[in-house]
Amino acid sequence: MIHMPPPDSSTRARDHLANERTFLAWVRTGVAVVVFGFALGRFALAIRELLQMQGQVPHTAGASVWFGIVAIVGGVVLVWAGLNRYRQTRTQLDNANFQPAGFLIDLVGILTILFGLALAGYLVYIHQSLRSQ
Repeated sequence: MIHMPPPDSSTRARDHLANERTFLAWVRTGVAVVVFGFALGRFALAIRELLQMQGQVPHTAGASVWFGIVAIVGGVVLVWAGLNRYRQTRTQLDNANFQPAGFLIDLVGILTILFGLALAGYLVYIHQSLRSQ
């Protein structure tokens, strides 16, 4: 095992501050996804209520609400993953043994792509069903 000399205090502080900024970016992203999910779900419920007040039967299956719930849960998971990554990085920095977060970054990217494609597909479905009425 290669033993590295301890970093000087200014480098150590800079590394830990960068780790904290990265964690705060995870938190901001998670909060934004939670708010987006809440707005998506609430908007779908408001539209449904408006249609019912006008005497119309809503023709949607409520998928918007489910997309909203998935986004809210996804935002919470992002914050949790960010906290875990922050704590892991803090320990690695203290031990002078930093390892990049390959799998976690790949997983977040892939899940974001899949969620975006699912939302796009749902919008196409809604658009097609409205045109056929």
